Parts: sequence; C-alpha cells; structure tokens
Amino acid sequence: MTAGTNFVAPPCVEDINILYQDEALLLIDKPSGLLSLSGKNPLNLDSVHYRLVQQFPTALLLHRLDFGTSGILIVALNKAVAANINRQFQARTVVKTYQAVLAGCVDADNGNIELPVAKDAVNFPKMKVCFETGKAANSHFQVLDRQTETTRVLFTPSTGRTHQLRIHSAGIGHPIVGCDLYGTFESQQMAERLQLHAMDVTFDHPVSGKRFSGKSNCPF
Repeated sequence: MTAGTNFVAPPCVEDINILYQDEALLLIDKPSGLLSLSGKNPLNLDSVHYRLVQQFPTALLLHRLDFGTSGILIVALNKAVAANINRQFQARTVVKTYQAVLAGCVDADNGNIELPVAKDAVNFPKMKVCFETGKAANSHFQVLDRQTETTRVLFTPSTGRTHQLRIHSAGIGHPIVGCDLYGTFESQQMAERLQLHAMDVTFDHPVSGKRFSGKSNCPF
C-alpha cells in the first residue's frame, strides 16, 4: 500500500525500536507499514514523528522512508543538530545502504542505475522516469544472492529522490518484490510487504565531528 491522497493507513502494531540514543540524536528502526510523518487525513495521525514526540518533544525527522519501507532513520533532538545533519544531506556526505529483493534474475553482479526521476502529474503519488524534466538520480547496486525467481541486492544511492530505488529497480526490468506502485501484478503478489529495508547510515556526528554509523538488521 502507498500513501496517496485518499489512502488510510491500517493500524501498525509494531513498535519503533531505538537503536542508539545520545543528547543530540536518535537512530531508530522504522517498521514497515508506518508513515514517517502524519498525513493530512486525520485518520493517518499515527506516524514515526507522532510517536516519537510523545517521548521526545523536540524530535525532528531529518529524512523519510516510504510507508512500506522499513529500517534506520536519523532523528535530531534539537534544531542545531538538525541543521548540521541537513547540511550533510545537501552535501551528499551521508551514506545510506538498503537491502532489497528484486523480481527475476539480475545478470550483472553490480552496476549503476542512472535514470532521472520526475513527478507523474497524471498518476499521483507515483513518480516516473523522465529524461526531459527529471532530476538526476543514481543508484549503485551489488548482487548479494540469487534464487530461482528473485535477486537480493545491496543498494547505495548517491541521490535521494522520492521512490528512487523502487523506480530504478523497475526501470531495469526487476521491480522490488511487493511494490504496489512500480511492480507487475506478479511481483507485487510475491510478498505481503515491500521488500526494501534501510540497513546502514553513516555521517559525521554533529557533536564529536567523528564519522558515525548505525545499522538495522534486515527483517526479510
């Protein structure tokens, strides 16, 4: 399922796990099936941010994961920390890795997918590949394992466009298993949830200045 204008999220009973905590920030593990931010529809009040501010009133979400995507998120605990890490995102020095299961057999062991991404005005909330109006997007992939009908890959995107990994996977003919927006009927039916998980994030700690990493184990 995907968060469109009329979308009402089913209740998410899974908890948010705090992977790391200090005075400046949190690293949290978002479950699949939970919005990152509350929607305009009052029925979509529950979200990562809504839950966190109950315990951490100053919590600020610095980036998002799609409704169906699980994994690690950085949360700032004050505005100065948020500004510091946002500058790192803008400079593209924050490194994120994702694990995904793709439909079919990906022949190459690794490679770069470079397909520009633009909004799809006709099919909101979908995005699309567009070489005229799209923003540059790059995703490096490395094959981890091949099964009869699927390929497990590690993605390291150098840009962070909306739905980038989902679009890029479909763009090379191997949509992410369980993807309702960009997959085929067959690939969507292969799993109950989107097989995409944010595994690792590395950045400069805003207080110490030292390179800092967090990890979330892939649940599928």
